[in-house]
Amino acid sequence: MNIFRFWKRRKTRKIKYLMRGYRYLKVNNELDKIETVIEALSESKIHFCNDKVSNLFFGSSLDHAELCIRQYLLVRLAGLKLNKALLCALGNPSSKIIYPLPPMWREVLQKHGFMVNRIWTPVAWQGFIILMFLYGVYTSISKILGSVAELVGPQREKLGRYSYFNDLARGNLPKFNRNNKSYNIVSWYEQWAGKINNLETLCHSVKGVSTTSLGKSLKVTYIPSAIRPITNLDGLMRFIVWGLCVSVSALSDIVRGRWWSALLLREACFAKMVRLQDKDNMAREYFFHNSGWVYRPLWTYEAKKKGSRISFYFYSTNCETFKRSDGYPKPIYGWNVANWPLYLVWDKYQADFVRRVVADNANINVVGSIWFSSNALDLPVLPRNSVAVFDVQPHRSSRYQLLGLASEYYVPRTTSQFLLDIQHVLSKYHVTVVHKRKRNIGKMLHPTYAKLVEEMSHDDLVINIDPDVSAIKVIEKCRAVISMPFTSTAVLGIEQQKPSIYYDPHGVVQKDDRAAHGIPIVAGIDELDDWIKKVISIAG
Repeated sequence: MNIFRFWKRRKTRKIKYLMRGYRYLKVNNELDKIETVIEALSESKIHFCNDKVSNLFFGSSLDHAELCIRQYLLVRLAGLKLNKALLCALGNPSSKIIYPLPPMWREVLQKHGFMVNRIWTPVAWQGFIILMFLYGVYTSISKILGSVAELVGPQREKLGRYSYFNDLARGNLPKFNRNNKSYNIVSWYEQWAGKINNLETLCHSVKGVSTTSLGKSLKVTYIPSAIRPITNLDGLMRFIVWGLCVSVSALSDIVRGRWWSALLLREACFAKMVRLQDKDNMAREYFFHNSGWVYRPLWTYEAKKKGSRISFYFYSTNCETFKRSDGYPKPIYGWNVANWPLYLVWDKYQADFVRRVVADNANINVVGSIWFSSNALDLPVLPRNSVAVFDVQPHRSSRYQLLGLASEYYVPRTTSQFLLDIQHVLSKYHVTVVHKRKRNIGKMLHPTYAKLVEEMSHDDLVINIDPDVSAIKVIEKCRAVISMPFTSTAVLGIEQQKPSIYYDPHGVVQKDDRAAHGIPIVAGIDELDDWIKKVISIAG
């Protein structure tokens, strides 16, 4: 019990320091400090590794080794945990950062005014590298055992020609309602003209989902991993020998300060398995979505070399930072190190975004809106005079501040005014508000916002829709669309030829912001009123 109270007090103290650090940045007009620091980390190249990387580890990704290391560091060590360490340090000026930071990152933080503990931070870093080494060894052993079980066990059903979807959840799989429509990524792929031809199976790694059929002859089925077991004895023996060699080499490299070998040992195991894989046992296409934009796995270089297509798709258009009065800020960290072979985007605006933040010569395919997730719930009967309203629900303050965002837009002050203005204007014209939140975030939802939504639900002219219902279903049944900047629903409204705007209640969004994808930005309740009257007049 004493230990429990100790950890609870420690957690409370850290939250206090975090929020104090955020207030310090806000008072000093430095809310962009966290984003600036993380951006600097992403640009901090590891020049000293260039002539010390081994083909034994990197294989087909050898020419991109430094970039791969940098990407993986960002995935493993940047993000919310590092944001928390930085904010806590700002909230408790007498403390020094203790966090597993590579040497070049420590220098970057010090240049930006943070104090780094010179004893315990190197210790934390070495401990992290040792853990990554052990994780790699464990992965190697588990993959060997899995391949042995595959060799000696009963023969599994053949997948035939298949594509694989990485990192999906249940909501991303087909769930049909009475209208036999399901707006999810798998269903989108099945009807997409650019998919791989003559496929027999679409695979995912969502456990506990039964095999289903899509279309006339396409199976949708579960497999444990994108990395299939090695199914030939010769390949398995070569993997065992390789595993012993790289484990010894990585351990030796730790001693010599070449920490990247241990860091990427697990990833190298996956890449080696693909290198030894029979081509017929691999997917014709591997699909990755924009929640994981930073790191391109090492094994994808091997898969591409064997002829598989590696596609990175956007399920959303809300991935740009807001334009400021003094111009555009830098993009969200990580885009500057992205190097996917193929980007599937919604429209020319998103294509321009990729060219700006990744590379001017990036391989881009404009495919229209890409469905992502939906449930099987049917919509309630909606009045003919309905407008679809899509916001971005605010997180609790401690969670929002942890994101380290440079602007305070998606907060209760903005979202509440967004909803209240729309409710007020639409009620004047007896138009129903059909409100759908972006997603279900559970206990992270800000209580002020939750209370407002509950109060609005008692209004006869307000209908709340389950967050997991596809926005497309809602837009189909409404006369117009109002979205909070810059959610994808406004683009979906235009695709369905419905009047569609972004509404900014406080008028802080720049009306010529390219992130709007050419969709009008309406600022303030008077402009909203004028737009609604026009829409009603057009619709009749």
